Amino acid sequence: MTIEPRPEPTAADKPRGFLARRKTPILASALALALAGALGVGQLTTGSTPARAEQSSAIQPQAAPALPSFADVVDRVKPAVVSVRVKNVSVAEDGDGPGGAPGIPGLDQLPDGHPLKKFFKEFGQRGGPGGKAPKPRGMSQGSGFFISGDGYAVTNNHVVAGAKEVELVIGEKDDTVKAKVIGTDARTDLALLKVEGDKKDWPFVKFGSPEGPRVGDWVIAVGNPFGLGGTVTAGIVSARGRDIGAGPYDDFLQIDAAVNRGNSGGPTFNLKGEVVGVNTAIFSPSGGNVGIAFSIPSEVATGIIEKLKNGGKIARGYIGVQIQPVTDEIADSIGLKRAYGALVAEAQKGTPGEQAGLKSGDTILKVNGEEIPSARELSRRIASMDPGKPVTLTIWRDGKEETKELKLGTLPDEPKQAALTPDDDDAADGGKVKLGIEVTPASKLGNSGDQGLVVTQIDEDGAAAGKLEQGDVIMKVSGKPVSSVSDVTAQLDAAQKDGRKSVLLLVKRNDQTRFVAIEIGKAG
Repeated sequence: MTIEPRPEPTAADKPRGFLARRKTPILASALALALAGALGVGQLTTGSTPARAEQSSAIQPQAAPALPSFADVVDRVKPAVVSVRVKNVSVAEDGDGPGGAPGIPGLDQLPDGHPLKKFFKEFGQRGGPGGKAPKPRGMSQGSGFFISGDGYAVTNNHVVAGAKEVELVIGEKDDTVKAKVIGTDARTDLALLKVEGDKKDWPFVKFGSPEGPRVGDWVIAVGNPFGLGGTVTAGIVSARGRDIGAGPYDDFLQIDAAVNRGNSGGPTFNLKGEVVGVNTAIFSPSGGNVGIAFSIPSEVATGIIEKLKNGGKIARGYIGVQIQPVTDEIADSIGLKRAYGALVAEAQKGTPGEQAGLKSGDTILKVNGEEIPSARELSRRIASMDPGKPVTLTIWRDGKEETKELKLGTLPDEPKQAALTPDDDDAADGGKVKLGIEVTPASKLGNSGDQGLVVTQIDEDGAAAGKLEQGDVIMKVSGKPVSSVSDVTAQLDAAQKDGRKSVLLLVKRNDQTRFVAIEIGKAG
């Protein structure tokens, strides 16, 4: 029922004599008020004057904009979203169904310090009392969506990893069809499926533009949370480019649409009905939705899916160098005006980088003339290229730019890492260094061939506190190899004469090589 506005009363509707009795006083009062307001004379003594004074500077509320309805979008895209059932798989580590485990095959076989293992365990995506993994079940569940009329569908790798049989549940009638796994990519957690049979008219959706959504844009998640197929939730894009520690190519969308176990592999849509992301993980202390979910952006997914469709296996470009971010301190110590690029900690033997002449201490600034803002961006940029492709690197070495030409190799499943692990349990005479540390030659603690200086003690108030640890091996200072305290002192003095605020140390810790920038001149 619509409430219509009332018409204005007419003279015939009012009691006789009304206009005659009230016309003069009303007009007189109105004119008096108008005149007083125009001349600024007089002041009303009622309580309305202070309120009007406040309102003159207050931000006045406006009519609220109409909230969007997602119904039309959902009606169009929902038929293309499917539930994915995986049979005959031990899902104590593989499942993503109700009460299931995190869905990463072989998670317990990963080292305890592995970022992916730490992420899923820390954020409570394991089921069962006390956080224990559930017993193996005969089926796990996830979500997916058709991307072509001939039956290709996308889901997460962890949903179908190790599957012997895959079924897709389609539509509100729960029609079930068999599908096969065409290819998977564990590094981006994507998988491509294909419905068995010759049907060519499956409803499908398209990926959005490479630019992707902006932070604050509305998005819709459709999927199979807790086995409840066809569930729709809405929210906004909370952030872009999130690194959740799942791997070196992390570039997730963060959304606040409700996503739970079973949503994995399902699509995130914009209001045009385009796929802007593939739901893959949630941040959750309890295992349920807390409004923080992560989706693989469409610009990442499209390239991977196309490669899976054509060959079934992903081959990534590879330079073969260990890299780390360039901090402000590191930039100052190597003479860069600002912090950008990727610092080479070590060029691994026999790799394209080592063959092209890259070495420890180089900073990669550009790839094919395009600036590299961070170490993580270098990893993504190189991995997106095909092996064998020629690449020109612009590097910073000894205070000036140089270029290096190389052909990309193929990223191995387990990149090699150089290691130097001296025995730091043996006592040895140490020497003090100006950085607030005591060191001893590595050759005295292990084999005679060991190089560098082992950190044996750290002053809590020294410049190196919090940056070095006992057992670290200092290999180089300002790019020069060191084997004695005098070597270190000489490089510190040279850095001070050059006006540097920081000095750069090449340090080995366990199996990793990295650079550490430390301020000069503090307690030593």
